Amino acid sequence: MDPEEKKAHMLLKSVIFHYHGLDAEEIQNLEETARELDAHEELQWANRFVSKNYLTAFDRAREYLSEAIGDYPKNKRIKYIRMVWESNNLKGYITELEAAAMLKLARDWKVEEEFKDIVRQKKHTS
Repeated sequence: MDPEEKKAHMLLKSVIFHYHGLDAEEIQNLEETARELDAHEELQWANRFVSKNYLTAFDRAREYLSEAIGDYPKNKRIKYIRMVWESNNLKGYITELEAAAMLKLARDWKVEEEFKDIVRQKKHTS
């Protein structure tokens, strides 16, 4: 994974986790992901990106991610939306705000139906 892809990966997780306020499990998940991907600098970059202005962080990230991820092959865009869905679900629930944010991203990346399928799959396995 190149540095730009690491930045997109870490920003995606970070901005969704920050959407309702970062909790301890989410901080741990971000740190584990950074360790797994050797993406500590990219995590710091993502945290600075979000903390620059929390109120506009999601909209700014949405624009950045649409440019970064929007051109990826469809299977990779689905992989990213699945990753953030599953990461959020580790705590046992996903807030309505988080789900709405992920739906917006899926729509931006033209994988909305695939995202809905991911959500339905989770619903049927619960």
